[in-house]
Amino acid sequence: MASILIHVTTGPDNPTNAALSFLVAKTALAEGHTVNLFLAGEAVRLLSTESLEQVKGTGTGSLQEHFRAIVDGGGKFYLSGMSAKARGFDETLLADKPAEFAMPDVLVRLLVESDKSLTY
Repeated sequence: MASILIHVTTGPDNPTNAALSFLVAKTALAEGHTVNLFLAGEAVRLLSTESLEQVKGTGTGSLQEHFRAIVDGGGKFYLSGMSAKARGFDETLLADKPAEFAMPDVLVRLLVESDKSLTY
């Protein structure tokens, strides 16, 4: 199976693409692949309770349902620490989530270690 990196920069203002990125991650995990998601820019907002509860894409489903499936499937989230800080988020955003803040060097490492990558 493959190791897949999904780099997400789309935030809750584009619910269809945001939910699609999580749907693809969920699907890859269900097929047995390893999946890491790196959320940067506005995408860091997707792990907020408000976004998880409210974001639903047209034809791409519920962000919260996809998130739960990603967590249950062993997916891991990395959030740009600089993007989060610039948007007023702190460690509470990560509470009870398989997520950590990361710098650009982690994104580069994940990319180099991955077999495939997608960007949304």
